[in-house]
Amino acid sequence: MLKIGDFSKLCQVPIKTLRYYDQIGLLRPSEVDRFTSYRYYTLDQIPRLNRILAFKDLGFSLEQIAELLDEDLSVEQIRGMLRLKRAEIARNLAEEQARLARVEARLRQIEQEKQPMPAYEIVIKKVEALRVAGLRDVAENYQSLGPMFGELYAAVGQNMLAPAGPTMAIYYDEGYREKDVDVEVAVPISGNTDISHPRVRGRTLPGAEVASLLYRGPYDDFTPAYQALMGWMQANGYTMTGPNREIYLRGPGEGIAPEDYLTEIQFPVEKG
Repeated sequence: MLKIGDFSKLCQVPIKTLRYYDQIGLLRPSEVDRFTSYRYYTLDQIPRLNRILAFKDLGFSLEQIAELLDEDLSVEQIRGMLRLKRAEIARNLAEEQARLARVEARLRQIEQEKQPMPAYEIVIKKVEALRVAGLRDVAENYQSLGPMFGELYAAVGQNMLAPAGPTMAIYYDEGYREKDVDVEVAVPISGNTDISHPRVRGRTLPGAEVASLLYRGPYDDFTPAYQALMGWMQANGYTMTGPNREIYLRGPGEGIAPEDYLTEIQFPVEKG
C-alpha cells in the first residue's frame, strides 16, 4: 500500500489531481483510513491512472474518460488512438513552425522597410532550350521540396544519367500560395535521356527571354530579390510569359554557409 504522496511521486501526478479523481469517482483509493482519512493506493491502480492520463492527452473530457474506462479498451486500441494523436500533433507542430518562419520573414521585411533596397544587377538574356529530368508535383509549401529533390536525385542515379548543370525549381502557380504549391524540380542532363521511373521524366525545357537576377543568401529570404526583380520588370515595361525558375548555382554543402548560397531567379518575359 502506498500513501497518496508516495503514489503521487511514483506516477508524477499532483496530489490535488488524485484527490479530485477520487471525488468524481474516476480513480478511487484502494483504501481510506477511517480514523485519519488518509488515502492509500496500490501498484495495481497504475494502469488505470495511465489510461486516464492518456485519454486526457487525447483531448477527452473526464466524463468521456469514465465512459471509455467502462468500455475496457485493449492496449492495442489505446495505442492506435495515441498514434493518431501523435500524428496530429506532429502535423500541427509542422504548421506552427512554418507559421513561425513566415512571421520571422515578415519581421525582417518590416525591419528593412526604412533601409535602402539591396542593389541587384538585373539583366535580360536569352536562355536556350534545355533537356532536363524533372519531377512535377504539388508540394505542401515552398519549404518542403527536399523529398522531391531526393526522389529526383535517386532516379537520376538509378538511370545512370549525367547531370549537366545545377538543379532548379520551376513554379507553375499564377500567384503565391501558402500551401499546395504546383512545382517541378529538375536537373539538366546530357547523353542518354531515357528515364525509367514512375514520376521522373525527361523533357525539353523551352528556351525563353528572361529577366534574371543573382541572389546571394539563404533560401528563406528570397522576398527582397523577388520584389526587386518584379519592380524592375514593371518599371521597364516587361510582363511575365511563363513559370518562374530558381536555379541553385551554389547551395548546401560542406563548408558553405547559408549566407553564401547563390541562386539565379528567372522570369520569362516579353516587352510591352
